[in-house]
Amino acid sequence: MRTVYLMLVLCLLPGMLLASENNNDDTRLSVERLWQMQRIGSPVVSDDGNYIVAPVTRYDVKEDKAQTRLWLFSADGKQQRPLTADGLRASEPVFSPDGKTLAFISQRDKDEAGQIYLLAMDKPGEAQRLSEVPTGVSGLKWRGKHLYFISRVWPDKSWDEMSAQLKADKDKKLSAMQWNALPYSSFDRYLDENRQAHLFRIAATASATNSGDIQPLTQPLGQQLPRANQSASSYDVDSKEQYLAFNANGWDNQVDAKIDIFLSQLGSANLEQQTVENLTKDNQAPDSNPQFSPDGKSLAFSRQLIHGFYADTARLVIYDIAKQSSRVVTSDWDRSVSSFRWANDGRGFYASIDDAATRRLYHIDARSGKPRAITKATSFGQPVQAGNSLFATNDSFLYPARLVKVDPRNGNTRRLDSFNDDILSQVELGTFESVNYKGADGKDIQMWVHYPPGFDSSKKYPLLMLIHGGPHNAFTDSFSYRWNSQTFASWGYVTAWPNFHGSSGFGQDFADAINPDWRTKPLADIQAATNWFENQSWIDTERMVAGGASYGGYLTSILLGTEHPFKALLIHAAVYNMYSQMAADFAVHSTRFGSFWDTPEIYKSISPHYAAGNFTTPTLVIHGQQDLRVPVGQGFELFRTLQSRGVESRMIYFPDENHWILKPNNSIYWYHEVKDWFNRFAEPGAR
Repeated sequence: MRTVYLMLVLCLLPGMLLASENNNDDTRLSVERLWQMQRIGSPVVSDDGNYIVAPVTRYDVKEDKAQTRLWLFSADGKQQRPLTADGLRASEPVFSPDGKTLAFISQRDKDEAGQIYLLAMDKPGEAQRLSEVPTGVSGLKWRGKHLYFISRVWPDKSWDEMSAQLKADKDKKLSAMQWNALPYSSFDRYLDENRQAHLFRIAATASATNSGDIQPLTQPLGQQLPRANQSASSYDVDSKEQYLAFNANGWDNQVDAKIDIFLSQLGSANLEQQTVENLTKDNQAPDSNPQFSPDGKSLAFSRQLIHGFYADTARLVIYDIAKQSSRVVTSDWDRSVSSFRWANDGRGFYASIDDAATRRLYHIDARSGKPRAITKATSFGQPVQAGNSLFATNDSFLYPARLVKVDPRNGNTRRLDSFNDDILSQVELGTFESVNYKGADGKDIQMWVHYPPGFDSSKKYPLLMLIHGGPHNAFTDSFSYRWNSQTFASWGYVTAWPNFHGSSGFGQDFADAINPDWRTKPLADIQAATNWFENQSWIDTERMVAGGASYGGYLTSILLGTEHPFKALLIHAAVYNMYSQMAADFAVHSTRFGSFWDTPEIYKSISPHYAAGNFTTPTLVIHGQQDLRVPVGQGFELFRTLQSRGVESRMIYFPDENHWILKPNNSIYWYHEVKDWFNRFAEPGAR
């Protein structure tokens, strides 16, 4: 009778129902609350520890816009104030070597692209623009007397000619683009094959209007940074400005770029006479993230060994510049070291490590390679060191990123900010736990289980099974805005987050166990997780739903074609047809295992579209037009197939979103549509 009554209210009194829903949501971590939260980014700290700066982003849902300001914090947690003005974007803060000046990237006044701005920390005043680079700047670093940056330029044009070219491109009516070689895109943007990413430097006291003060670094060497992606981690300069290390493609093949580390000296005043050496030409897999030691005598970087396997274990390597020899530091450790920084004493490294479903802080001894865990629970971003302390972001399933000071001896933390406390104080959160169950081949599989607020084990709840993407990512104890565990659970579902075979953070063998067979072991793990829940007294086996995105959408598409107990599915940005995935910026198996014309048996055995004859489950399909990692045709192909088979289905298309749904109003709409879809087939709440 209660259900009938609610249906009558829905039909006859929609206004009253909406008010009721809002009241019920008063204590939930709703999607609306997610978009009220301020999001703090990675901190930077002056060497003396006097200044701690981090970018903080907030969203205006009404305007559907974001703004990022730089905030200043103190190590004792007593100071928290904005450094940059409201309404002006600011990013990539870096301190001068003496800590008295902060440089950052902003786009202000009549800037057509992001430029370098300088802000004095020891006296009042506004930030002053340093650069005037028509193609914009990114990847900012401050070494010695110079600021180093990346810009995507036309290598055969002067700055004035580039400025004219940009204006002409902006004014032209022609929209056509053309390519004669790969890569033509990266994730959600198309690449102009006539432009190259290069490194430059500018004196910290240079005139903002004198482009002659900008010195090219990589272009005279006949090298460019990787065409698809570049950032501050793509290069480094030692503190004395003697050496430059950077990433570039080590061979002519642009289809499957070989990312190497190149080393050049900066000692000569005439940079155009510099030479460059490929330090890693003998390794076919990527070598990345070069970083000079504090004394400038060594260069550390990450090394993978399997070309075409992006989740291959990243090993920490140290190159001795004088001896011209390298050694692998973490050869015996089955964890990836892809994000690290030298300790100030040069005797080791601090790193944020993906470790068994938690991102932990580690210290790694530079001589022995011995890792020591600093933190245990919750997840931490890459730390920076000042004095005897570390500073990093810290988040968990229960709270978004916070700025913390960490004692590297024992992992004790002290929070330095108070963002979002007002919002979380009004929210009732559910609980969660980590469980293990037996999956494929009898292996232990770790899984997070989240319970809705007020969970009562004497009652029965519906299950929402979430399947992560990657596939070589993992669900970690961290806060997500796109797929938030507390928001999903607040709808009245027990939610499952299994780290099946292929997940990162559980060792090389576990991650590589699904290549090239994406299907068999992950499917068995999901089925075993489902069986685990079916045996719990508090799960209603008649109210079970599932969903995933990217590879998670792929595996959900596999479920769609197999026998399963789920009443409805969500498939977001899925790799549905392994053949047409060749249209993406990343063709999954071709580099390592061959393309479909070389090894057709692989693709046929694992492509979800071959099981279309078995599709019967109601399915919500979601895709974005700007998704170049998994092109939008994948979603429409799946939807047409479902409709052709008479399967109840819905297609939600976002013309202005990429692989993820990132805009506030689109995200709110996404959450509500997913909630409504699941509610139709698995009524939420306890019974």
